Amino acid sequence: MKPAAKHRPLNALPRLLVGRHRSAGSDLALATVLAAIAGAANAGGFFALGQYTSHMTGHLSQLADNLALLNWIVVLTSLMAIGAFITGAAFSTALINWARSQHRRRQYALPLAIQGLLMICFSWGGIFSTAPGRLFALACLCFIMGMQNATITKISGARIRTTHATGMITDIGIELGRGAFGLASGRAELRWDRRKLAILLRLVLAFLLGGLVGALGYGQFGFFFSLPLAAALLGLSLPTLLARRRGGGT
Repeated sequence: MKPAAKHRPLNALPRLLVGRHRSAGSDLALATVLAAIAGAANAGGFFALGQYTSHMTGHLSQLADNLALLNWIVVLTSLMAIGAFITGAAFSTALINWARSQHRRRQYALPLAIQGLLMICFSWGGIFSTAPGRLFALACLCFIMGMQNATITKISGARIRTTHATGMITDIGIELGRGAFGLASGRAELRWDRRKLAILLRLVLAFLLGGLVGALGYGQFGFFFSLPLAAALLGLSLPTLLARRRGGGT
C-alpha cells in the first residue's frame, strides 16, 4: 500500500499549474485550460459586443478601413480595444516581474486571480445598456485577453500563446508544409515536429471547444456565464495565494 503522504491535497493541481517551479507538462496543461477560457470569453465578447475581443488583427484592419472612411467613432473604438489589450499585457508583465522579486510563489497566481476578478466585473456587463457602458465592457474584456496572453507567454518563456489563434494555425501550416516537403523530397531531416504539432492542435482545439461552450453559455445565460470562467481562473490561482499565507506554497 502506498504511503498516505504521497496523496496530493485537493489544491495540489492548481498550485502545480501556477507555481514557480515550471515544467513543459505544467505549462501545456495551464495553456490548455487558458486557451479554453480564452475561447469562451471571446465568444462572450461577440455575444455582448458584436466583436471578437482577442482578435487584434481584426481591430487593426477595422482601424485602417475606418480611418480611410473617416468613421471616427469606429476608429476610436478600435484604438480603445487595442490600447486595452496592450495595457493588459503590460500590466500582467509588470505584475509578474514585481511578484517575482517580492513574492516568488505567487508570481503567476496573481495575474490569474486579477483576471478572475475582472471576469466577475464583466459578468455585470448586462447592466451597461448605454454606449459608454458597452465600451467599458469591451475595454474590460480586451484588457483581460491581453493579461492572459502575456501571462502564459511569460510562464512558458514565449513558447505558448493562448489567444493568438492566427499564429498557432500558421505554425500548424508551417509544420505540415515542412513535413510534406520532407516526404516528397526524401530529406529525412525535414520532418514535421510531431510534438510541436500535437501541442498546437491541442491548443487550437481547446480554443475552439471553449468558443463553442462560450457561445452556448452566453447565448443561454447572457453576461452571467462569465461567472464560471471567473471561478475557473480563481480556482487556479487562489490555492497558491492562500498557501503562501499559511506558509506553504509551491
